[in-house]
Amino acid sequence: MNPIATLLFSAAALMASTAHAAEVELWRLDCGEIEVRDLSLFSDTYNHVGEKRTLTNSCYVIRHDQDYMLWDAGLPSGLLGAKLDPAAVLAPTLAKDIPSQLAEIDLKPGQIGRLGISHNHFDHVGQAASFPQATLMIGAADLAQFRNTPLPFGVDPAFVKPWLDDGAKVDAISGDRDVFGDGTVTILSTPGHTPGETSLLVRLAETGPVLLSGDVVHFEEQFENRGVPGFNFDRAETLASMERLTGIAKALDATMIVQHDPNDISKLPAFPKSAK
Repeated sequence: MNPIATLLFSAAALMASTAHAAEVELWRLDCGEIEVRDLSLFSDTYNHVGEKRTLTNSCYVIRHDQDYMLWDAGLPSGLLGAKLDPAAVLAPTLAKDIPSQLAEIDLKPGQIGRLGISHNHFDHVGQAASFPQATLMIGAADLAQFRNTPLPFGVDPAFVKPWLDDGAKVDAISGDRDVFGDGTVTILSTPGHTPGETSLLVRLAETGPVLLSGDVVHFEEQFENRGVPGFNFDRAETLASMERLTGIAKALDATMIVQHDPNDISKLPAFPKSAK
């Protein structure tokens, strides 16, 4: 090919690659609440002694053109309408399930092609089996824990049985993962809470970058006081992941959303509205 033809071919290829920028849209779903009667559980340095707090449980739908991804699957549907146990240190309840919320934005469960899970705890995989057609995207180290004996804290393989039975629809992730191949949605490796913990970076055209924290922290103050729960898998990795997320947020001027912090709900439009 002569130089002019090569130049023209390269220009055409560049135009083709940039001709279509995917439309990306983000919704926040209500996936339950957890009343915490002893908040000091979330700090191994004796912060929050005597404090109580209600944590939210948030899930998210991401539209990438005509493809849909669900990020986290919330508390189990068996907790719908559950009364809070007055004796429990952690008391979860669920007001709405995910399929009923999807219906409000004209989506059916079968349209969810990817199910991204920040980590393997029951409050993040509780309704996963409502989406058996989806490809499960989860940290490889967290996937492996579903087969551990004994099972780690908060891990119940029954919630992901469709994928444990059929590994063909499992994408076990090591490191970061560009979900759609164009940089708009990136699963970030942020281990510590669990060995395969991940967070999600969503780049929106109007809103700008949004960081969904998974459980790197459970409420905003933990970034400031470096609060690490005693039940975390690895303390040093937790602190490193906090540092990574805050560094990304600063570098990209991103909106950081702590998924369990009710104060962060208002950072996105109220459902059924979306961020674009």
